[in-house]
Amino acid sequence: MPTSLEIAKNAIDDFVEIQGFMVTAREEHATETYRQLKGKYIKLKAILNIAGVNLAELDQIKE
Repeated sequence: MPTSLEIAKNAIDDFVEIQGFMVTAREEHATETYRQLKGKYIKLKAILNIAGVNLAELDQIKE
C-alpha cells in the first residue's frame, strides 16, 4: 500500500507532466486536447491543494 508521501509524489509528477502536455497542445493549437488536459490539471491541482502542497513553483500554467 502506497504511503501518503508516495501518493503526493505521484500526483506532483502527474501535475508537472500534464502541464508539459498543455504547453505543447497550446503551441500546436490543439484546442480539444488542451481542454481535456485542463480538466485533469484542475483535478490534480485541487488534490494537491487539499494535500497542502505548495504549488507556487510547480504551477507554470496558473489557470
